[in-house]
Amino acid sequence: MSTEPSNRRPAVIVDDVHVKYKVFATGKRPSDADRKVLSVRGRGKQMRTVHALRGVSFTAYENDSIGVIGTNGSGKSTLMRAIVGLTSTSSGSIYAQSRPSLLGVGAALLRDLSGERNIILGGLAMGLTMREIEESYDDIVSFAGLEKFIDLPMRAYSSGMTARLKFAIASTRTHEILIVDEALAVGDRTFRKRSEARIREIRDNAGTVFLVSHSMQSIKDTCSRVIWLDQGTLVMDGEPDEVIAAYQEAQDK
Repeated sequence: MSTEPSNRRPAVIVDDVHVKYKVFATGKRPSDADRKVLSVRGRGKQMRTVHALRGVSFTAYENDSIGVIGTNGSGKSTLMRAIVGLTSTSSGSIYAQSRPSLLGVGAALLRDLSGERNIILGGLAMGLTMREIEESYDDIVSFAGLEKFIDLPMRAYSSGMTARLKFAIASTRTHEILIVDEALAVGDRTFRKRSEARIREIRDNAGTVFLVSHSMQSIKDTCSRVIWLDQGTLVMDGEPDEVIAAYQEAQDK
């Protein structure tokens, strides 16, 4: 298990967090309309409760870059959404020294607008001034590798181009707490290396970074610590090589 550093401030404290939600037996979460129908009829599609997180506790510190690993359905994205505040905890508490920023492949960009317009809107949404956006514009376009396509509407972009632009926009400013959910899974090796270097830069500027990824190499190259989740439970928290080795050994059984 990782030891608590004595010379760094806690950035995020996750204290005995549980997350439960109801889904149809098919696995789909009920919509508001579904809930109304079920409450009126008193019956309908069979429901079951998913216990997505089960008593997860850990502390993230300034300058931590934490890899979050686990198989699909292990609770990784649920945990990240709970830290950001997008998913409510059923019990337990999460404390953060500043508002966490979530960068995921599902982050919204407007498909009918050009990449250029999305850079402006994305920058404004993050609280940047027009002057700051103008100063960062060329770096964002270059980082994403979209110099030839930035005037085109986003609907003309491939999924990889879209994800690169999202990462470039979100990482152009300094984040005290940044959560990156699978955003490095797209793009070529050159872009992944640039992205990993940007994450390390954010971390070195007293930021705290969470990286959710299925790429163990990206985790090793980027993170100073790894958390392993399995079926909503924190199995291990420690040095990347140690945790990844244990995780891969468990997958091979």
